[in-house]
Amino acid sequence: MTTISRRSFLATAGVAASALLLPSFASAGSGKRAKKVGIQLWSLRDVLPGNVKGTIADVAKAGFSQVETFGYSIQDKYWGLSPKELKATLSANGLTAPSGHYGLGSFLFDGKTEEVKSAIEAANILGSEYITVPYLVDSLRSNADDYKKIAEKINIAAELAAKSGLRVAYHNHDFEFQKHGDVTGYDILLKDTDRKLVDFELDLYWVVRAGHDPIQMFKDHPGRFTMWHVKDMDKANPDFNAVIGQGKIDFKTIFKSAKLSGMKHFFVEHESNYIPNPLESVRQSCAYIKKNLI
Repeated sequence: MTTISRRSFLATAGVAASALLLPSFASAGSGKRAKKVGIQLWSLRDVLPGNVKGTIADVAKAGFSQVETFGYSIQDKYWGLSPKELKATLSANGLTAPSGHYGLGSFLFDGKTEEVKSAIEAANILGSEYITVPYLVDSLRSNADDYKKIAEKINIAAELAAKSGLRVAYHNHDFEFQKHGDVTGYDILLKDTDRKLVDFELDLYWVVRAGHDPIQMFKDHPGRFTMWHVKDMDKANPDFNAVIGQGKIDFKTIFKSAKLSGMKHFFVEHESNYIPNPLESVRQSCAYIKKNLI
C-alpha cells in the first residue's frame, strides 16, 4: 500500500484500535496458472465505506474473483458489516477473500492480543487463508533491534493464527529496504520470522521503487513470497500509479517467475492518479492481466 493518506490512515488505526495481524496464480509446487484476479479494496477506499454492498458488486462486475480487505476494527468490523454479513455479500457476488490487511494496533506496542484474536476470528469467518500485516508506524522501526522485536511479535501472532489454520504474512513498502548497519529491515524480517508460519506479500511497486529486483528476491528466498501486490508505476512520475500494463514495471517477466516466488494469490492495487476514476482504472488493470499475464 502506499501514499501519504494511506500511511496516515494506517498510523492512526495502528496506534488507536486496529486489529492485527491475503487471487490465485501458481502455488509453490504446482506450476499451474490459475485464472483468478484479486483486488486490494483500498484501491476503492473513497467509495467503499459509504456503499459496501454496491462497491463489492461493482468489483465483481469489473472482472475480479477475489478481494483483500482492509480497515477492520473490533468496533466497526468491516465498514459497519459484521464478518458474517461481509462473507454473505462476497458470496452473493461470487467473490472470496483469501487475505485481509489488519493493523497491528496495540499488539506491536504492548503485546496485547485482543485485537489479534478478533482479527483471527473475523478472517476465519470470511474463509481467509492469511492475516496480513500492512504497515509499521515510524516509531516501531528506527533500527535493527526494532525489526528483530517486530519479527518476534509477528511469530507470536503467527502461532496464534496457526491454531485455527491461518497464516500471517507481511506486506512491504519501501522503508524496509533502508540499511541498518549491514542489513535492511526486510533482511531481518525474512531471517527472523518462522518460515513455517510466516509468509510475505511482496508489493512489486515498492520493491522496484526501492531499487530492487523482484526476481532476484525470488531467487534469494524461493517460495517465501506467496502473495503479491500488482501495482504499476507511472512512466512520468514514479510517485503515481498507472493502470497495469501502462506503466514502467515489467510484469510479464515477473509473472514468469511466479512459481519460484511461491505465489498463490495476487491483488491489483491502484492508489493514485486514477484515470478516469478508481473503478475504471482497476477494471482496465484486471482486463490487461487476464489478457496478457495469466
